[in-house]
Amino acid sequence: MVEQQVLTGEVQILYVAPERLLMERTLRLLEQSNLSLFAIDEAHCVSQWGHDFRPEYQKLSVLKQRFPSVPRIALTATADLKTREEIIAQLALEQADVYVHSFDRPNIQYHVSDSGNAKKELWSFISTHHPDDAGIVYCLSRKKVEETAQWLTDMGKIALPYHAGLSSEQRASHQRRFLSEDGIIVVATIAFGMGIDKPDVRFVAHLSLPKSIEAYYQETGRAGRDGMPANAWMTFGMQDMVLQRQMVQNSDAAEQYKRVSLQKLNRLLGYCDLATCRRQSLLAYFGETLAEPCGNCDNCLNPPETWDGLQATQKALSTVYRTGQRFGVSYLVNILLGKTDARITQNQHHTLSTFGIGTELSAKEWQGVFRQLLAMNLLEAHGEHGSCNLPRLAGLILKGSTQLN
Repeated sequence: MVEQQVLTGEVQILYVAPERLLMERTLRLLEQSNLSLFAIDEAHCVSQWGHDFRPEYQKLSVLKQRFPSVPRIALTATADLKTREEIIAQLALEQADVYVHSFDRPNIQYHVSDSGNAKKELWSFISTHHPDDAGIVYCLSRKKVEETAQWLTDMGKIALPYHAGLSSEQRASHQRRFLSEDGIIVVATIAFGMGIDKPDVRFVAHLSLPKSIEAYYQETGRAGRDGMPANAWMTFGMQDMVLQRQMVQNSDAAEQYKRVSLQKLNRLLGYCDLATCRRQSLLAYFGETLAEPCGNCDNCLNPPETWDGLQATQKALSTVYRTGQRFGVSYLVNILLGKTDARITQNQHHTLSTFGIGTELSAKEWQGVFRQLLAMNLLEAHGEHGSCNLPRLAGLILKGSTQLN
């Protein structure tokens, strides 16, 4: 029926997934139709540097070959300079004009914290700043979505889960309620959001680390579309980072894509541990300059203290080296704090020169040191348990010739 409506000109706008568009049957149908324009949405998917690469998008260059006289436009809300360049090359848009709007959303206040008790912090944030507001809480797994939605419900909120494991009827119902009712919180995986244009979403919260700055920016951008004040709140921990790295390393993607994904994750981790204006950092990532600190992010409102981390870094890296580069962060932190357990005793690691030399920092502070070293590529995490390895760059730090803040 839809094909017939296309042929007779009854359809004004036709939405087609790239996978279906590339089918010969679809291409023949379109060749028989009167086409005005191809609009390629979410165009960052064409680029291996984009945060949501889909190889089918790269094959959309067929549109120029099969429909040379039909105009084409590519659109995306989240693409850095390298991604924009690849969109142009892959879709054969070299002769096209490029229009880049500002990425700045000055009404959104950004806040990122290293979670001690994520649920407690989330509840404090919602009850203090958004007791009656609509919002979105993003989690990495379906299980965490279900648990968080039930917990918020038990706390007296109207909280609806949304993930790919629910039936299409449930997802449609929850989405419909979110759009039409006031004060509803949707707890979701990244499956929720495409096409959502509710203007009065007052907050977007992340209980899990996104996979890139682009994904983070796209998800936080669902808050405050009416231009009124809104919050982008995120809490994260070491486990989030290890899990994201493992998901990339264990995927079936090409090695180049894995490398790009890890680079993007590192950039996000650097943003999380930033001591300066978050908005300046976000805009710089997308090639835009903000001359002055924004005054509307956690670091501007409550500037964090910084300290020379060279000695702590040397202690951490030395411990990784002396334990044979085979252990995860929690184990290494216990050695630095001088804590003995069966594994440490069995491995004779209580006899190491680094055993107990890190008592000036707490376990949480050492977790932060290791997390920043991973983000700075001074450490690498591999394997199921996130064993820490030393890249070549770490050797230069161990010799001690620079300052680390």
